[in-house]
Formats: sequence, C-alpha cells, structure tokens
Amino acid sequence: MIKSFKHKGLEKFFKTGSQKGIQPKHSNKLARILDRLDASTEVNDMKLPGYRLHPWKGSSSFWSVDVSGNWRVVFKFEDSHAYVVDYLDPH
Repeated sequence: MIKSFKHKGLEKFFKTGSQKGIQPKHSNKLARILDRLDASTEVNDMKLPGYRLHPWKGSSSFWSVDVSGNWRVVFKFEDSHAYVVDYLDPH
C-alpha cells in the first residue's frame, strides 16, 4: 500500500485522477504503476515488463521504475508499504 508521496501532483492524480501536476501523456502508465505499487507487498511485485525495476542511483533503500523516456517513479519500500513516492525527470 502507498503510505506517502513526495510529489503532490502525483498524489493528487492517484487520489482524484486530476492530471494537473503530471505529464498528461504519462497518465495511463502512471495509473498502472500506482495501482500496482498500491497492491504490492514486496518490492519485487513491481518487477514487470516495461517497468525496469532497479535500485535508484545505487541506493539500498529507494527503487525506481520507468514511466517514459527519462521520467521515473521513485519510492522507498519497507514493511510491505511504499513511502516517499516521487515522479521526476532526473536528466
């Protein structure tokens, strides 16, 4: 279950469907990623084709999945929950 967000636009999209604050062209994939993340009980539940689950920049506590191009959803996963869920283009 998703317990907290860092990106307020992503949080609003998750809770209300509002695309304000996210790239509208990413909305379908973001919806799938967030739905799966909310249902996940372990980080490997996010290991799906096209998501490219990997540690975030070598971090042992944060993970990343691909949205599109350079865009990523980054999160911390502990005790069967996702925390500090962020949406960013790091490049």
